[in-house]
Amino acid sequence: MLNMAEGLSRLGALAAHPVVRTLGEAFQAAGFELAVVGGPVRDALLGRETHDLDFTTNAQPDEILAIVKPLASAHWDIGRAFGTIGARVQGEQVEITTYRADSYDGLTRKPVVEFGDSIDGDLLRRDFTVNAMALSVPGTKLVDPTGGVEDLVAGILRTPIDPAVSFGDDPLRMLRAARFSSQLDFGIDDATFAAIEQLRETLSIVSPERVQSELIRLMQTDDPVRGLRVLVDSGLIEQFLPEVSALRLEVDEHHHHKDVYEHSLTVVRQAIELERVRYPGAAPDVPLRLAALLHDIGKPRTRKLEPGGGVTFHHHDVVGSRMARKRLQALRFDGETTDAVAKLIELHLRFFGYAEGAWTDSAVRRYVRDAGDLIERLHILVRADVTTRNRRKAARLAAAYDDIERRIAELREQEELDSIRPELDGNDIQRILGIPPGREVGEAYRFLLDVRLDEGVIGADAAEQRLREWWAARA
Repeated sequence: MLNMAEGLSRLGALAAHPVVRTLGEAFQAAGFELAVVGGPVRDALLGRETHDLDFTTNAQPDEILAIVKPLASAHWDIGRAFGTIGARVQGEQVEITTYRADSYDGLTRKPVVEFGDSIDGDLLRRDFTVNAMALSVPGTKLVDPTGGVEDLVAGILRTPIDPAVSFGDDPLRMLRAARFSSQLDFGIDDATFAAIEQLRETLSIVSPERVQSELIRLMQTDDPVRGLRVLVDSGLIEQFLPEVSALRLEVDEHHHHKDVYEHSLTVVRQAIELERVRYPGAAPDVPLRLAALLHDIGKPRTRKLEPGGGVTFHHHDVVGSRMARKRLQALRFDGETTDAVAKLIELHLRFFGYAEGAWTDSAVRRYVRDAGDLIERLHILVRADVTTRNRRKAARLAAAYDDIERRIAELREQEELDSIRPELDGNDIQRILGIPPGREVGEAYRFLLDVRLDEGVIGADAAEQRLREWWAARA
């Protein structure tokens, strides 16, 4: 809850920030207005850490550049056409933008850039009232024409103008509503939410790259679940990730299974909790969180109602992995992220065979080999996937996973498990068997790898003997 006295004190501290004070005085000396705007003002009032400093001014881009140049160690004008000049001042990166009064054609989210003549007009074009506040500097005058402070106190997201107009201008703002809902732990006012429901299909004019960027930002928040619920309840997620809303499977009176949608949201939360425990202070692991969200998306496609009321989802791990890969590629995720999420989904059920009976060392080696450098993420995902309310079952599964992690650690120490490879390489195989490079070398290599996985380290001489025996039997 916002404490106004403390919030105003923090605004004073923001105004006294060396970079803010320096720029404020420079623009005032040149006869122009300057104000810190948007997120830094909101976060200062809430007592949150402030990152990048954004400013708005009545100065034109050339005038901004003339004022900033003597103060900056570097500057750039890549956004000059949009009125934005970037600079590095006293080690801080800042962006300063001329007041804007943009208009939109409704066909794309690219505005027709028009410079404005007042800060109130500039603030009215922003996404939400809590982001439409400014701190005029030098000094500590708060400019809040749309009631942003009141909405901060109430914990509500609301657009500065009619939400149908705001979202019609830029549909990406609907995704930002979900992200800020999670980031700030705020609700969305009824009219704003209704506009998202009404205009959700207009998200189609937004590029996949921009949708991907907002999804990543949502998944990086401390609790993405609140924003995910906004996306699903409004139907907005149908436009770019329909596999998630499809998890809300209907359950008839004769066939019962757990709520896959709620289970998936619980797995996301539990994965984040484990992530924090295992890697305190680390950056949010977006591939892990996406895998937690999507790990069961193959279930709707593989569900089979069995006689007697049972329900099965055979091979939903493999099917879900393929579905996730296709969807992430459509959203233009990079190959590394896509591969990681797909592999984690493909492997997330493998452990449950271990819980039913301890594996041989060979099976443990294969588990580690198949996971590769995703093994630590797989540990977290598998543990997070246990959401049963049966305490005895949960304790049994936790103990089983403790055991497999212990065995992996022991084998890794004994055998350098992370770099498992045959004891003879391709050159050795060609020399011993007297064959040229080709398919047969690959087959021999795979045979030796299976020996390594099944039996551990046997030594080069024994490996050569096994290779010769295999080759003779094959011939």
